[in-house]
Amino acid sequence: MLPLQATRETFWTISPTGKAIFYVLATVAVLVFTYGVYARFARYAAGREASVDRLSNLPGRIVDATRIVATNRKQFDRDRYAGVMHTFVLWGFLVLLMATTILFVDMDLYSPLTGDSFWTGEFYLAYQFVVDAFGLLFVVGVGMALWRRYWTHNARLWGKHTSLEDDAFVWSLFLLGIGGFIAEAAAIVGQPNRATESVSFIGLTMATGLEAAGVTPELAAAVYPVIWWQHALLALAFVAWIPYAKPFHMLSSFANVVVRDEQAGARLPNVPADLDHTNAESLDDFTWKELLDQDACTKCGRCSSVCPANASGRNLDPRDVILDLKAYRESVADDPVIGRSPDAVPPRADELSDGAVADGGSATAETVPIVAEEGGVIAAESMESCMSCMACMDACPVDIEHLTSFTRLNRQLTDEGALDSNLQDVFQDVMSTGNTFGDSPDARGDWTVDLEFEIDDARETEVEYLWYVGDYPSYDERNKTVARALARLFEHADVEFGILFDDEKYDGNDVRRIGEEFLYLELAGHHVETFEECEFESIVCTDPHSYNTMKNEYPELDFAEFADDPMMPFEYDERWNADGEIDVQHWTQVVEELVTDGRLGLSGDELDYTVTYHDPCHLGRYNDEYEAPRELIRATGADLREMPRSRSDSFCCGGGGGGLWMEHDEETKPSEERLREALEDTDAGAAVEKFVVACPMCTTMFEDGRKTGNFEDDIDVVDVAELLLEALETSGKLPDASASEVSADDDAADGSGPAAAD
Repeated sequence: MLPLQATRETFWTISPTGKAIFYVLATVAVLVFTYGVYARFARYAAGREASVDRLSNLPGRIVDATRIVATNRKQFDRDRYAGVMHTFVLWGFLVLLMATTILFVDMDLYSPLTGDSFWTGEFYLAYQFVVDAFGLLFVVGVGMALWRRYWTHNARLWGKHTSLEDDAFVWSLFLLGIGGFIAEAAAIVGQPNRATESVSFIGLTMATGLEAAGVTPELAAAVYPVIWWQHALLALAFVAWIPYAKPFHMLSSFANVVVRDEQAGARLPNVPADLDHTNAESLDDFTWKELLDQDACTKCGRCSSVCPANASGRNLDPRDVILDLKAYRESVADDPVIGRSPDAVPPRADELSDGAVADGGSATAETVPIVAEEGGVIAAESMESCMSCMACMDACPVDIEHLTSFTRLNRQLTDEGALDSNLQDVFQDVMSTGNTFGDSPDARGDWTVDLEFEIDDARETEVEYLWYVGDYPSYDERNKTVARALARLFEHADVEFGILFDDEKYDGNDVRRIGEEFLYLELAGHHVETFEECEFESIVCTDPHSYNTMKNEYPELDFAEFADDPMMPFEYDERWNADGEIDVQHWTQVVEELVTDGRLGLSGDELDYTVTYHDPCHLGRYNDEYEAPRELIRATGADLREMPRSRSDSFCCGGGGGGLWMEHDEETKPSEERLREALEDTDAGAAVEKFVVACPMCTTMFEDGRKTGNFEDDIDVVDVAELLLEALETSGKLPDASASEVSADDDAADGSGPAAAD
């Protein structure tokens, strides 16, 4: 064991001149690094103000971000190998950085001031052990990255933006780790007094190997300066390089987690009443957070691998959209260090966005639109392909808010009228009739006619629950059966509820995500005015899309900003439900409480089906509600088997973000893939009898997928409400309803509204 005064010479065999040169180079590297970081953040500062306060409670945000990053929690999500790999690399890098900082403090601050050193004895021994241990983890982690990238050739790591900088980044890290151990081993061979330094277990093991290969102390001393300088120059070059390429994600990713919006996607940024406001005419329209998102992207491809549009063969890769915007921004940047000079020619648009075609190479920043059908940085088709499912955001380990940028691009397309004709028809129907079917508003309550009881009009009667039924349960024949089933459940449980009949309009959630902000605002204004005239305790929604927008987005709107606008059909000028005094719930949450209270009278053994459940995006990922529907399924006695992709990993049905109203050239529809997963990948396999949903849009999409995917004889699509009603009828607690009231016939299953066509 070494004596307590154990230590070693830091600049062993390095001359005073060499030491001076090192300090000069280190100073230059730090200055280059500092300027690069400054230039990056100066660009963010020039971005548009974010719509939400992202710096509130900054100390708390930093603590939370540190916890998230330090635990590598998001890296482990869906990919344990990547989680272990990144943990080793991150903590190895941080510990080695801290070790270098400690040595700097001792050599250049503490020792000159005190004439002493704390880098001796037990501290030195502990230091050497920790450095070797975490250095080993670092090398193993980088080795795992190299293995996955080059040996197994993981598909999601490769894409249109993969470049030599990705190779340079990972190999630089590997060479830094290996080079440090080689330098340590050579120093141990050349300094016989360190031969018993067992705490440096990696260096000592490698030193033993060098000696076995014939390396003498004299030879080690002769080659050590070369090894040391190679390692030092690579380290300094890496430090200087960080702000200018992929390594910058080590800073930008952490910053991105700090300023994240926990409700991003579930609530979209509001548009001001300012007539001069633009959405995505130029780079200047993007907020500083959206610019930071672009720099935080590590090209890991997690978003691409979970995107249902990408999996279906649509022209959308979430990673490419973010990186296309970044590449274009850097091509026209006014900082020649970060990007090109102002007079540089931007890259051709077809080099950036799949499906976009540029007119030629002579474009300038002013002539290349950010998003367009042709010739834009981003292709309009890519935005039309997005389902707003938020899978990309959930999978992203650095909290990039894809949907915020996508919505900005969609709003620009809407402003320009460059939309799919089907969407334009839907907008026209909503504007003229208040619903997406184009049917008469007076027919909105017709689904109640076949009920054996009357439903209260919430405009005239005080109720406990104001039930917002929604478009599809009101007009679509297949979904009317769900509405009637739910009404019978409420009536059986003696719930005081009412609906708005012809005063109910489309909620606006999906038209907002398509980009029609002002139509959404009109709908929201109409509803909050109507709500204010009714007496109720809570709002209950059939559709998770309605639930999300009324819970998370209506309260965020500043109606006063638009109340005097003659184009807006409302006079409401307050913040609605800003304090959350009105509880907005999805119907499964309400009925779960009823079941818990025993008000439905279920015993839990009424049905013996083997079923699986599909988590709707707007209920699950958007609002973190996973248990209520499952508890209701279990309450019927059905045997619930989970699909491999469930809860936050759920695979979208394809109906969100306007997908319900558009036709796409797809290799396999998302609904078909999901039904296949239910029957082939679920542990119960073909024994699964019913595919259970809790969203009218999902019902529509999966009924369509049963036909186009040839699953009609294999599985039934049922809503949780229908399953509960069947359980009550089976037990005799409710009389059997007629076939026309409980299930749709073959024609009704086709739907009568603007559902996705075959």
